[in-house]
Amino acid sequence: MQKAPDKFLAFSRPIDGIELPEKFTFPFFYQPHPLSLVAAEELKDYIELQVDWTHNFGLKPEEGGMKIGKMFGVLVVQDSTGNLGYLAAFSGKLGNSNDYEHFVPPVYDILKADGFYRSSEKTLYAMSDEIQQLEQSQELYELKKKVVSTDAFCSDEMINYRSEIKSSKEERKILREQADHLPDDQKDTILEELRLQSVKQQYFLKDLIKKHKELRSEAQANLDQFLLKISELKKTRKQLSNDTQDNIFKEYHFLNANGETKNVLELFAHIDSGNPPSGAGECCAPKLLHYAYQHQLKPICLAEFWWGAAPPSEVRTHLNFYPACRGKCEPILSHMLVGLEMDENPLLVNPAIGKELEILFEDEVVVVVNKPAEFLSVPGKTISDSVLTRMQAYLPNATGPLLIHRLDMSTSGILLVAKTKEAHDYIQYQFIHRYIKKRYIAVLDGIVEEKGGLIDLPLRVDLDDRPRQLVCYEHGKTAQTEWELIEAKDGKSKVYFYPITGRTHQLRVHAAHPRGLGIPIIGDDLYGIRSSRLCLHAEMITFKHPLTKELITITAPDPFL
Repeated sequence: MQKAPDKFLAFSRPIDGIELPEKFTFPFFYQPHPLSLVAAEELKDYIELQVDWTHNFGLKPEEGGMKIGKMFGVLVVQDSTGNLGYLAAFSGKLGNSNDYEHFVPPVYDILKADGFYRSSEKTLYAMSDEIQQLEQSQELYELKKKVVSTDAFCSDEMINYRSEIKSSKEERKILREQADHLPDDQKDTILEELRLQSVKQQYFLKDLIKKHKELRSEAQANLDQFLLKISELKKTRKQLSNDTQDNIFKEYHFLNANGETKNVLELFAHIDSGNPPSGAGECCAPKLLHYAYQHQLKPICLAEFWWGAAPPSEVRTHLNFYPACRGKCEPILSHMLVGLEMDENPLLVNPAIGKELEILFEDEVVVVVNKPAEFLSVPGKTISDSVLTRMQAYLPNATGPLLIHRLDMSTSGILLVAKTKEAHDYIQYQFIHRYIKKRYIAVLDGIVEEKGGLIDLPLRVDLDDRPRQLVCYEHGKTAQTEWELIEAKDGKSKVYFYPITGRTHQLRVHAAHPRGLGIPIIGDDLYGIRSSRLCLHAEMITFKHPLTKELITITAPDPFL
């Protein structure tokens, strides 16, 4: 009997009676298969009880230092004799290593002692130390001080001399007035002497300006020469860092089910920037699949879960399952999954099939519709059916863009549609200037202790995992939400949200993020736990009518009663 690979973990829990999935997991949107759940539970037990390594996940208040949560993954596999087991992996590294007995190894070990990365790392550290020493050196301090003192000396000397010129000019004016009473020959002599004094001072002023320019230039040139040395070192360090990163990416070779191999640079060549993000190839799914292919293990199903505290900018919940990230993993997994029969991509399936748009209000210029959950506001990349396309068919003679605002696909509720361009512009102006009043109803997966308040968390897109949003105080856009508790019972909370701004996923992140309410909306597949639907509904809107100029309030029935 062929010996199982070292990292092949046999199930300790019973799995009899669990049927194999017909197809492999679509990694970017899935519900964990029962086999994946069993494997994940066993891995969680191991993490909880193991003594092989230490890592501060931020779950124990008494532990100081940096707290780093981690994504873990399990891949259920089948060997050539039909035995089922699973592989385990973690993203990046744990502690100070990226290779432990219980987990599959990295596709390429950049931490090995004799590797080029370690050599380059030493050189980069040495260059960084040299740059730091130069930037903190006494010589640089003295050169900067010389520039400042030279400028101060020249400025003071120029002020003093210009003051002297002014005084001399006033004295000469008095002498000229006095010379008017003298005989012409004496007057002419005195005026000539005064003129020569003025000319002499002007020449001296020019010489002084030239001298100051030379002094300043010399001091600045000496400083610039020193700074250029630092700048050149930084350029060299950056180039070495880029070359090292490219060399690392060239070493990451990924297999697929057909036995074909490509490295990271090849896999990201078609991306707009052409540059793989840092850490590409270090996520769980690529490591698991690569090891399975290397050892002739058939991938059956996959799941990844978060363990530990969330990063400050992200919404990650301890023990929750998450899809593979798109920014780092999609180009790699698109290659690695070739040859596997995989679940359908649900993002290619029209979720609006069989759903109708309820019209809540209509007159000669405005239509108000109640959008169902899982229904696009505007056409997507692969699905054209949407509120916009339905309204284009419903209002063939309408002018202007029709749709005035949008809702997330998963959010239900009120959308305003304008039949004319004038009505569209009039209502859009109200949105831009925040005159529109909106109220959302949400059901949260937990109990909210407070009665209401204001959430103020700036947001930006996660460039490595679109469309997820991050809380970012440096580059994020202002995002503010007022909220009010309606009721809390049976472990759930129903709240009103009053968005002041309208950022992507604003209410979802403000609900789930620890600095917001810290409780995700039920059914939030991005920031909470996926279920039958996202329990978020745009329930009420108040706007000024384009024709009557009267305030109109429209409500859509609460679907969570």
